[in-house]
Amino acid sequence: MKELDPLALRKDFPMYQDHASLFEGKPLVYLDNAATTFKPYCVLEAEEGYYRNYTANTRRGDYSLAHQADVAYQKAREKVASFLNASSPEEVVFTSGDTFGLNQVAFGLLPQLSAGDEIVLSPSEHASNVLPWFRVAKLTGAIIKYVPLDEKGEVIPENLKKVLTSRTKVVALASVSNVMGYSVDVKSLASLAHSVGALYVDDGAQSVPHHKTDVQENDVDFLVFSGHKMCGPTGSGALYGKKEQLEKLEPLCYGGEMNARFHSDGYVSYDDLPYRLEAGTQNIAGAIGLGRACEYLESIGFDAIAKHERKLRDLAVKGLEENGNAVIYNPKADGGIVTFNIKDVFAQDVATYLSSKGVFVRSGQHCAKILPEVLKTQGTVRASFYLYNTEEDVKALIEACKTAEDFLDAYFA
Repeated sequence: MKELDPLALRKDFPMYQDHASLFEGKPLVYLDNAATTFKPYCVLEAEEGYYRNYTANTRRGDYSLAHQADVAYQKAREKVASFLNASSPEEVVFTSGDTFGLNQVAFGLLPQLSAGDEIVLSPSEHASNVLPWFRVAKLTGAIIKYVPLDEKGEVIPENLKKVLTSRTKVVALASVSNVMGYSVDVKSLASLAHSVGALYVDDGAQSVPHHKTDVQENDVDFLVFSGHKMCGPTGSGALYGKKEQLEKLEPLCYGGEMNARFHSDGYVSYDDLPYRLEAGTQNIAGAIGLGRACEYLESIGFDAIAKHERKLRDLAVKGLEENGNAVIYNPKADGGIVTFNIKDVFAQDVATYLSSKGVFVRSGQHCAKILPEVLKTQGTVRASFYLYNTEEDVKALIEACKTAEDFLDAYFA
């Protein structure tokens, strides 16, 4: 397998071309890729191409310019379907991202849920895969249950078995935790959910950008993800669903182009999939950019991306352990996320100090606000790596963390 060359890849990203003037002469050490990623020129050009060359609304115009937009939009859908190995482009619904997709699934399932039905989550889920289910449970009388994490903080099939019952209707889990960084066995978890007649919802926000995703192989009922975490545009994303399951979803939004017809007496008939779940004017440029991001990542190769991220993560864990002042919460994670604290220093203070050194990480609860109950700490520092990060980035993180106890220097410098 060809080694990934992050310095060569940086030439694809405008954020690395002018960082000296943007960040006061400090090398740009961006380690917050789990929150959002930089965008390559090819994605920006794909979006701009729509705005410059064939701007028109989709599925509305009977003229050649609108046809160009229709074709580009459909090609983007086909690209995303191929990227996920969906059986048909009809199974791909464009969304504004992971949050909207999860809300579409959760609220779309409302008619299928009743009092006493069970929705299974884990304590490590982020807000987008918790709050919609909380609301749906309140509206229907369904019960929220949690898969207990193992001693490493991982979701494993054995623990899912413990909470599944004949009343379980939905299992919704992240395939990679945005804090702990572990990859779950999606295929096994989905099979267990199906064994009791439950639907399996795969939150792919942190997996789709980093690993090859095969929805047919994993046999998930739904998968959601965001474009901005995988070199795509903000405000873009997709919901995959098996066709028979998408057909049953109640639309979350109502408006233009999701209906076939409606009458003054209140009669409404919906359009075919996927359009019945795409009300109003979509983020056309974002969808086109997302399709281009899929092509970009495929051109690099997910095996190479994963291997590179693991190498950087291992270097970071080793260096932080050698520093002797860090508590690492996921030393055995298999992805590019390292979650830690500096002993006796508040997480946000560490992040502010690292920022003063030109090292950009995230701190706090990372939207996973149940997890602190498990980790027994109110906040953590998260460094997350991607394809354009280098060993020098890791060394900068380790070096800055050596003196992170001096965080007051960042405030009074």
